[in-house]
Amino acid sequence: MIKPTELVYSSHDRCEFLHRHYIVDRALESPFNKSVFYLPLSSGSWGDQHYSAGTFSWYFDRFRAAGLVQHDFYWSDDLRLQDAELFFQRIADCEVVILGGGSTVLGLERYGELGRRFYGDPDRFVRTLRERQAKGMLTVGFSAGADQLCEHACSDPAICYGLVRNVVVRLHFEHGVEGHVAGLAREYSDCLVFGLPNDSGLAVVNGSTPKGASWQLIEFVIDASWDKPEDQWHIRTRQGLRIEHRYRDGRDWQFNGGDLLLRVFSLNGHSEQTWIKPIHEEHWRNYETQEPSAFLSAEDIIQTL
Repeated sequence: MIKPTELVYSSHDRCEFLHRHYIVDRALESPFNKSVFYLPLSSGSWGDQHYSAGTFSWYFDRFRAAGLVQHDFYWSDDLRLQDAELFFQRIADCEVVILGGGSTVLGLERYGELGRRFYGDPDRFVRTLRERQAKGMLTVGFSAGADQLCEHACSDPAICYGLVRNVVVRLHFEHGVEGHVAGLAREYSDCLVFGLPNDSGLAVVNGSTPKGASWQLIEFVIDASWDKPEDQWHIRTRQGLRIEHRYRDGRDWQFNGGDLLLRVFSLNGHSEQTWIKPIHEEHWRNYETQEPSAFLSAEDIIQTL
């Protein structure tokens, strides 16, 4: 079931498992459009944007012989209509789109400005992302891009795109910032809040139940594959750190790679039922009580509600 339409993650560099399995392999699945579109618009200067793109291109270059193509787009004050047309065409068509790191708010402003300036429509960008989602295409958010795809930013009072519905991520999570995660859980009580250490992420897919309610399935991704000795301090997953979660009432839970979380939202969207599936357990657990349920699969839950 888990063929994500969104991947939000935090990393120090291009860790192999996360980038190969979830991004490169997804692009290479296409028989004719093996394309990745990288957007560094959240980085400030022209030079910063090129540097950001370069931190990905060296990795993607390894797969050019297999047909992988990387496109980039850079913000400047003298963009033309034909630039905007190419931008939105590639957003619509490329197999994988990646929103890069930098400043969450700056990126939101620039993405909105591309639609407003040339089409009088500041929501054109997010609407095109939602069209990708409806088609089952993958949109990735790295660092600030992860913020932007979620409901709210973790460090700014910014309302983001909400493709990852009712979720907030605390990026570059490490020991000592648990209080920030707990504070976000209290502040955004309608959302689930996760602390993502380097290198980890959430792979997300959505759908509808037979009765018309909506569901969200999250797969937790832990990647400890980065093996440069000089970088070990940066890779928190290699130090055993898992994905941190705080309940609204302050309880904590840590997710391992391969764990699942399923939410089913009511028809009016005002309530939800949630289950957790630890990777090494047979039964799904009730999220609120943390006790095992009778459910053995996500399909069982979705078909029942």
